[in-house]
Amino acid sequence: MDVVSMEWRDLLVASWPVDPAVVDARLPAGVTADTFDGRAWLSAVPFVMKDVRPFGVPASLGRTFGELNLRTYVTGNAGPGVYFFNLDANDRLGVALARALFRLPYYRAAMRVERDGDEIAFRSRRTHSGVPPLEFDATYRPVGEPAEAEAGSLEEFLMERYRFYAAGRKRVFCGEVAHEPWAVAHADATIRRNDLFAANDFAARESVPHLLYSPGVDVRAERVRVA
Repeated sequence: MDVVSMEWRDLLVASWPVDPAVVDARLPAGVTADTFDGRAWLSAVPFVMKDVRPFGVPASLGRTFGELNLRTYVTGNAGPGVYFFNLDANDRLGVALARALFRLPYYRAAMRVERDGDEIAFRSRRTHSGVPPLEFDATYRPVGEPAEAEAGSLEEFLMERYRFYAAGRKRVFCGEVAHEPWAVAHADATIRRNDLFAANDFAARESVPHLLYSPGVDVRAERVRVA
């Protein structure tokens, strides 16, 4: 049953290849790293959550705020999906509800998202107490016209995920989302600061990331269940 409607807008998906064993060591039992050409991937994803509201409520009554997450790609009992190591957002109510309803590792942050033409400037500083500090500062823009990812491509592997997993105290939960296929373009990005890896106890990535941009999708999310 759908419980939340929202829009995901102006996404950058900056992805680095990783040894699958490094990812598997950080995943809960029942979830394993999914791979493309033998490699796992970690993605930094800044974007705007627009018009977030209970399913059936008009968009005009929704909440809009920035979000920043570090995610990886996994398989579990329910099928392929994503696993979030963190989701930072600049909406206190949204963070509280997401932690309660979806059991996701959301943290409060101060953010500024500015658009200049087709360029997005995204800055985030974590304000949540009791967790590692995290700052992120990047500017990004699309290169070319967004289009659906080619079947079997890395872009399809990274983007076409309709399920997420989350670790509870003793069980693994999963949730489903529904939306049209992503339209994506390659991206240019200048990442001036990225604490996502350090805040999640991963070694810094020195390689140049694979960069994608999407204008976004309209999304419906279901209530989480035991995976």
